[in-house]
Amino acid sequence: MNTSLKHTASLLLISLPALFAAQAVSAANISRTDYSASKSRLTDEYKADKKNCSANTGNALDICQAQAKAKDKVALAELEYSYTGKRGDQDKIVSVKADMAYEVAREVCDDKAGNAKAVCITEAKAAKTKAMADLKLGQRVSGARTDASQDKRDAEYKVASEKCDALAGDAKTACMTNAKARAGKS
Repeated sequence: MNTSLKHTASLLLISLPALFAAQAVSAANISRTDYSASKSRLTDEYKADKKNCSANTGNALDICQAQAKAKDKVALAELEYSYTGKRGDQDKIVSVKADMAYEVAREVCDDKAGNAKAVCITEAKAAKTKAMADLKLGQRVSGARTDASQDKRDAEYKVASEKCDALAGDAKTACMTNAKARAGKS
């Protein structure tokens, strides 16, 4: 393996956890025109990156192509999130990063042999598994927060409703309307 490739491989393996970290990409909700223009630009960049890979041969070519593909897929996922701002698209960024880092790592591992290759592949799989587990955990925590917030609003509404029961007429109606508004109930 040439020195540049060794350096790239070691940097990749060292930086795998960083690639998997959930990254808060700004959801600027770009316009449809900007989205389309950016998508075209990314397609052109991907084609140029793949063309630049042709200077390599063997596994260095495979690694270069995998890196170009990874760069493109991650950029497209980030662009999609910038356009939609949806939580699912934000989660997709983490998933795509994990998948692409794994694919690049697999190509880097191909330069190794025997146990070193097996260890390299196992490390790449473990990093991907950890990233996906972190993503799932984040989704569960987010869901739990939403559930907890709703539970708190429901409890506050019950208390307010009980307090309103002590009132009569317009005062009771106004109290219940206010309690429903605070609890987000219709």
